[in-house]
Amino acid sequence: MKSCLPPDPNPVKPRHALPPNACDAHCHVFGPADVFPYAPDRSYTPPDAPYEHLLKLHDFLGLQRGVIVQASCHGTDNTAMIDAIARGDGRYRGVAIVDDGIDERGLEALDEGGVRGVRFNFVQHLGGRPDMKVFWRVLDKVAQMGWHVVLHLDAQDIVELNDDVLAKIKVPFVIDHMARVQAAKGLDQAPFRLLVALMRDNPLAWVKVCGAERVSVGKRPFDDAIPFAQALIDTAPDRVLWGTDFPHPNISKDMPNDGELVDLMFRFCPDEGLRRKLLVDNPARLYDFA
Repeated sequence: MKSCLPPDPNPVKPRHALPPNACDAHCHVFGPADVFPYAPDRSYTPPDAPYEHLLKLHDFLGLQRGVIVQASCHGTDNTAMIDAIARGDGRYRGVAIVDDGIDERGLEALDEGGVRGVRFNFVQHLGGRPDMKVFWRVLDKVAQMGWHVVLHLDAQDIVELNDDVLAKIKVPFVIDHMARVQAAKGLDQAPFRLLVALMRDNPLAWVKVCGAERVSVGKRPFDDAIPFAQALIDTAPDRVLWGTDFPHPNISKDMPNDGELVDLMFRFCPDEGLRRKLLVDNPARLYDFA
């Protein structure tokens, strides 16, 4: 079983102040394992990154809100996330991983705990495509809750899923990490052209312009990801989100520095009005922040 590197323990202070109620729309809590054990069938084991670590980082960076995304290492046991949301006292929302056995009572409990969406992994190293019958049944349940679905995809999945899956989803859906397109293949690569078209044409489609370290050839400060983020923001400024991805599981290239990621965001979104949409207005709308 693969072990993950820890995050950079020394984030730099961002060069610019973030606006009030800026939201980290993609972050995780891991463990601590002696309180919130990891799933026995996980594909990787992260270092513990509990709520206290996330809170310290957000306070340091100036992020007043966050969306805690359930990661595959905790499986369908969402208790670490729910605990963190409760301790945040309104500061956090969540995205859960659920299975086909979830019932209305279970969904209502998650909703009351601050969850506003479910996540499905399609990424090959995390197990590949889920059982699609389960996927569609869960989406039917999600629709009744007024939630959305988060899709963790590889770039080629955009091509393979575009007509048979993405075009048929009837709830808002959020694509993680710019669909993990590869910067080295350029803006004209087929997956990115399809992603831009999807964002232009489908009002249910959202995308996170984060995960620059996963898009980049892998060298800080990941500036080769900038044109991709800019294109997506320009295409759908009202349906883009940004996040740190702290504590950066499964990074095998350069480990990002979270303060540098904030600075990178300012470089690809220099316009104050667009930045307010990206960091404040869009996540507030999708995640029901007061």
